[in-house]
Amino acid sequence: MNERTRQGDLKRLAALDVGRCTFAASLAEHGTWRIGGPADLLVEPESVAQIQAVVYFARTRGIPLLVIGQGSNLLFADAGLRGIVLKLGSAFANIAISGNTITAAAGAWVPGIARRAQQAGLAGLEHTIGIPGTLGGLVVMNGGSQRQGIGDNVRRLWAVGEKGKLTELTKEECRFGYRSSALQESGVVVVKVELVCPVGDPRVIRHAMLADLRERRRKFPRKEPNCGSVFLSTAQMHTSVGPPGKIIEEAGLKGTRCGGAEVSHRHANFIVNTGGASAADVLALIDRIRHTVHRRIGFTLACEVRYVDEQAVIRPADQLLVFPGT
Repeated sequence: MNERTRQGDLKRLAALDVGRCTFAASLAEHGTWRIGGPADLLVEPESVAQIQAVVYFARTRGIPLLVIGQGSNLLFADAGLRGIVLKLGSAFANIAISGNTITAAAGAWVPGIARRAQQAGLAGLEHTIGIPGTLGGLVVMNGGSQRQGIGDNVRRLWAVGEKGKLTELTKEECRFGYRSSALQESGVVVVKVELVCPVGDPRVIRHAMLADLRERRRKFPRKEPNCGSVFLSTAQMHTSVGPPGKIIEEAGLKGTRCGGAEVSHRHANFIVNTGGASAADVLALIDRIRHTVHRRIGFTLACEVRYVDEQAVIRPADQLLVFPGT
């Protein structure tokens, strides 16, 4: 598709009832790393019907489509994105609780869901209290902390498929694994999730959440823009060489910089934007970390953070880099 045709199609989409539309939206303003070039069109829907319309429009016309929440685990390309960014945020964030079941829209803020669960005396989401993202993205990645994943609590979800059709998926169909799910490669857009939580004592749950938040304030960078953990932590890694932060710190890489990107002095599995960092800076720093660690202990670090290119293709950041033996 040529530039003129794409721009004409995007203007036609913006004229439809699909939510708030912004042309040439800076992706740096929609990701926690504060990095990224302009997207041709950013759409912020308020209903499932609007999401279905955008997905159908993009897929039938061959326009690249990226779905984001808070952009907390994404590294956007410096050149931006030549297509549509569908942002599920505060306009699509309803939360309802009935008994021990929480039903929430994909744009619901994860710490907000955790707090509502605590107030209702529902346990199991304590590990999510400090995760600065939205539910849809967390479910797709089976994200969490303390080696737990949100998939443990999912009963079912609803997603919009390639042709704009709404489909219900069971937990088993999602095939949750450690920081992974079948949703990642399916091309569907998660719009609503049903979570089941065991009943607990609100005071005990609150105590656990406060302890988690205190630990995060102590260990993790808070002031500089970052994406959270950059490298994937696995059971095999913990057993053989330890967690990524420890490995990187012992390699003497805290404070290492490439341009405006720096390995955090507080936690070595975080890369912070010290001001004006580019995606190229972050990728160069990731490459340097991986090479240094591999030379030192022979272990190859894999990335948890995902890179998004101009055509809305998402892949682990380490897959862009040339590495010895690959």
